Amino acid sequence: MSDTGNNATADTIERDVMEYDVVAVGAGPSGLAFAIRLKQLNPELSVCVIEKASTIGAQILSGAVIEPEPWDRLLPNWRDHPPPICIPVEEDELWYLTKTGGHKFPVMPPGMHNRGNYIVSLGAMCAWLAPQAEALGVEIYPGFAAAETLHDDTGKVIGVRIGDMGVAKDGSHKPGFTPGIDIRARITVLAEGARGHLTKRLIKRFELDKDCDPQAYSIGIKELWQVPEGRVRPGKVVHSLGWPADSRTYGGSFLYHLDDNRIALGYVSGLDYSDPEYKPWEAFQQWKNHPLVVPLLEGGNILSTGARAIVTGGWQSLPKLEMPGALLIGDTAGLLNVPKIKGTHQAVRSGMLAAEHLAGNSLDPAGFDAKLRASEVMAELRKVRNVKPGFKRGLWFGLCNAGLETVLGGHTPWTMKVTPDWSSLDKVGGHEQPRRDYVERTLPPRDRLQAVYFAATEHDEDQPVHLHVADTSICATRCAAEYDNPCTRFCPAGVYEMVADGSGGKRLQINAANCVHCKTCDIKDPYRIIDWVTPEGGSGPNYQNM
Repeated sequence: MSDTGNNATADTIERDVMEYDVVAVGAGPSGLAFAIRLKQLNPELSVCVIEKASTIGAQILSGAVIEPEPWDRLLPNWRDHPPPICIPVEEDELWYLTKTGGHKFPVMPPGMHNRGNYIVSLGAMCAWLAPQAEALGVEIYPGFAAAETLHDDTGKVIGVRIGDMGVAKDGSHKPGFTPGIDIRARITVLAEGARGHLTKRLIKRFELDKDCDPQAYSIGIKELWQVPEGRVRPGKVVHSLGWPADSRTYGGSFLYHLDDNRIALGYVSGLDYSDPEYKPWEAFQQWKNHPLVVPLLEGGNILSTGARAIVTGGWQSLPKLEMPGALLIGDTAGLLNVPKIKGTHQAVRSGMLAAEHLAGNSLDPAGFDAKLRASEVMAELRKVRNVKPGFKRGLWFGLCNAGLETVLGGHTPWTMKVTPDWSSLDKVGGHEQPRRDYVERTLPPRDRLQAVYFAATEHDEDQPVHLHVADTSICATRCAAEYDNPCTRFCPAGVYEMVADGSGGKRLQINAANCVHCKTCDIKDPYRIIDWVTPEGGSGPNYQNM
């Protein structure tokens, strides 16, 4: 039986069944590290990794600066044959920006020191990692979207069902219809990344979050640029805070100098913002036009763009990580270290720890939650548990609080609460309008539809809409009046539009083909009526070196 209660028609479909000892959902760093470590420990186990993207790494997006220590443990000789983009960090800067300039911090906060780390494309790194897993006997299947979990009569997870292919928008079967297969396994490992489609259902079903705070998120928007000769200093890492965010909005940038005259840059906005008119996409565009940034980019070209939710709740938002037949690892569990601006090392650690636990425990997930909470993964999160929540009170309080937490090593006797992002929006008219202090853009104008193009996003137009809105009448009535339809602003891909309905009013139009799978709508919607579900396998963005 599946988790969605299939109707009678769906239940009568004859499906192929594949059986494995272990199935991992998601071929990101945690899923692949888990599969590699498990096969290293027990080559006899049959291990399968499924990935909804068209190719491995095509939907992986991160800054990314990685700490090498977990990789040294997983693959001791990895530096001899590194991934295609792997630049040792040579310089490290942190700036506070104003509209016309900025101030460089004289000392880097301890958690942000990056000497000894590497700038990588995490997507390219996962594509590099996959063949190494396959060489150990792991079977990896890109283009397979896990649509639902399978359960036995006791409720135990016994695998996943791949989404059907060739279903029309109206639900009918097209000529090339292929029913999704059932992948059954003794243990299912969820490694879906932030706001996992299956994970959120399992958390609700097994009440995994009943003893923790709500999870919290940011949205990161990233671009890869090719710039003229002479501007790039490979290995330079620059972060900023301040402008263009007002002092009440959590936001900051990253700018990483790669090789071959390429620069990776992006802007992160905390989804706990309260301004109903805030536009994360516009904040990013403004930052690119800052006097310290625009000289790097003028005359350059965008190679790729993308956006992704980033999990930021930390220690107090960690759900229980095990349930009958399954466990959670990586960002889908919520292990990112916000002050470090890093989660990959935590993802790899958790994947390895899960593999070691299962290999030594006859594939029984029982005890994994306690093991991870007693590990270095959670020790790292506990030290910084109060840093991100401190910024809820504004930039200056947040910085002072972060300094205190750093000095005391996280040993403060309190733990600040994390509140859900959907609840933080002020209503229109009830919010003190910030002074945006924006500049005139001098770079060639970019809009969200151009970003969809540079993300190489592809969806079959004639497939069911994967963005489910429980009651669209709310959009044209309550949401329009109370929040001025924030989905039309927080989505970085222009998926949501309010258009004329032909009778003098407006209705919601969902441009599902634009979706870059960032999950922001599923997180920030103040009415919690948007449910992001996985589209047909292989759909979505196809990032290059992101």
